[in-house]
Amino acid sequence: MPKFAANLTMLFNEVPFLERFAAAANVGFNAVEFLFPYPYKIAELSDRLQQNRLKLVLHNLPAGDWDAGERGIASLPDRVSEFQDGVGRAIEYAKALKVPQLNCLVGIRKGVDADKTRSTIVDNLRFAATALKLEGIKLLVEPCDSYDIPGFALNRPSEALDVIRATGSDNLFLQYDIYHMQRTEGELAATIKKNLPLIAHIQLADNPGRNEPGTGEINYPFLFEFLDSLGYGGYIGCEYKPHTATAEGLGWLKSIDRSSYAK
Repeated sequence: MPKFAANLTMLFNEVPFLERFAAAANVGFNAVEFLFPYPYKIAELSDRLQQNRLKLVLHNLPAGDWDAGERGIASLPDRVSEFQDGVGRAIEYAKALKVPQLNCLVGIRKGVDADKTRSTIVDNLRFAATALKLEGIKLLVEPCDSYDIPGFALNRPSEALDVIRATGSDNLFLQYDIYHMQRTEGELAATIKKNLPLIAHIQLADNPGRNEPGTGEINYPFLFEFLDSLGYGGYIGCEYKPHTATAEGLGWLKSIDRSSYAK
């Protein structure tokens, strides 16, 4: 069974962020992920990880003004310098916190034609993938559905794979979010199997509602066994909105037969 990481941006919202590390460890997680480390000092994040014996498996590159609705800047031709500066900042955090891979949200198209948007994404991803490779860190790119993020520049795995190929980089991979891809196109198992060599990280939530597995239409018991049969060895980030409190909604995780799967 793939290993699970608690997404601290989404889970344990009932407690302040820095207390979520202990909350995740207390319910059995040994790995975490979250959107952005940048509001916090490296030392305080490192302390929380060490105190709770947690591994940080993923965070994102800087993505612009999140509170103002920006969801990445890699698609914006007039923000290239800012993007490149953000890559350097992300590397600083990732090296200090021993993060093996970083995700890039490419952002929302803003009055730029499709060809220019694509070429900007390709150039920025090539730059970031090259910089990260020098540090031994993988770069991921994530397609997102257009219902939750209208105007997002990459919606389907095929679109993300197209820009991956266009960069010519061997250090750029796909982050496959099951929730986003169920809303976009379905065909979850077939798409994962077809593209498994380039999938470096998976995230989950059920649909509709983006709540925990078992609250919607996605057959997660099947998908977990399917991923195991494929030999997927990466983490699955639990990036969902708890229907109630996080700990109360972990029945899906506790129900998995741990005797036949590795945590």
